[in-house]
Amino acid sequence: MTPIDLPTVATVLVAVLAVSLALTVYRMLRGPGYTDRFVALDMLTAVVVSMAALTTLATGRAAFLDVGLGVALINFASTCAFATFLERRRGRR
Repeated sequence: MTPIDLPTVATVLVAVLAVSLALTVYRMLRGPGYTDRFVALDMLTAVVVSMAALTTLATGRAAFLDVGLGVALINFASTCAFATFLERRRGRR
């Protein structure tokens, strides 16, 4: 049985995630409403966190995990803020 080269697999998966990243950016820029754009932004940050984890696997540097954790924490705070914004906006109608 041939051993699996994890850095190579991680590099291939980063390339696959790059396609997802491009489609998500397109949806974020062309989304019909605020909610669609924010869901795309939420997915964009999830893809970035995944890419940071795969980059850690490919390079062996743990600093990329810190980057992924920071992006995830900022994403959580922005999700809470945007949910509050949408609730206040809905109350005005």
